[in-house]
Amino acid sequence: FQVGRTGAVTPVANMEPVQLAGTVVKRASLHNEDIINQLDLHIGDQVYVEKAGEIIPQIVGVNTEARSETLGQKVSFIKQCPECGTDLVRYPGEAAHYCPNDASCPPQIKGRIEHFISRRAMNIEGLGPETVDQFYQEGLIHDIADLYKLKASDIINLERMGEKSAENIISGIEQSKNVPFERVLFALGIRFVGETTAKTLVKAFKSIDALIHAGLDDLIHVDEIGEKIAQSIILYFADAKNRDIVERLRVAGVTM
Repeated sequence: FQVGRTGAVTPVANMEPVQLAGTVVKRASLHNEDIINQLDLHIGDQVYVEKAGEIIPQIVGVNTEARSETLGQKVSFIKQCPECGTDLVRYPGEAAHYCPNDASCPPQIKGRIEHFISRRAMNIEGLGPETVDQFYQEGLIHDIADLYKLKASDIINLERMGEKSAENIISGIEQSKNVPFERVLFALGIRFVGETTAKTLVKAFKSIDALIHAGLDDLIHVDEIGEKIAQSIILYFADAKNRDIVERLRVAGVTM
């Protein structure tokens, strides 16, 4: 069970390796609890796997005739987060389960930082998932705003880090302050706010302050912004932790 940056928990099947359309496949997404129940999946089952769009392996059926009497237990969805132990929630109308502990669940924290630094967001050179994990484990970063407090001297002595690497990372963080606001907004990782939506919002609201103070009516009057996206934006900025992060990014010199 894998936890993503939004807290969504994705079940993944581990299988004996098999050659499939040019690659060796040994893992496949099971998507959500409903899919697991539809498949009536048990540990030790023989399964039919195909590649969705010829890329992503997924289980499409179970060979029930191959089941033996010594079959393993039925696969059931977990009740607690596998990373932090928080009780999972399933929101009305959604298929996924979520870990609501976004403040201190490690893969959610690291996932948000990885999203923030990614090429289509802040595009910070020299930083990747392994470096983020290393900085997090060392207690150097706990959220995206902490990146802008880093100095070369903080990271130069870490494992697999030399003077040149440290300077490149600090330089990449510094350069990210010039990234345009629409990409900063996307980088914040507000639920349902992808790249296109971020551009639409920036055209309508021009600044982070205007967006923070926008009400539901203001938001849904913008083309292509429905109630679901509007509520998500309002919820994001209603959270004092998020407003604090935005303020620290502003003070650091990020384009707002």
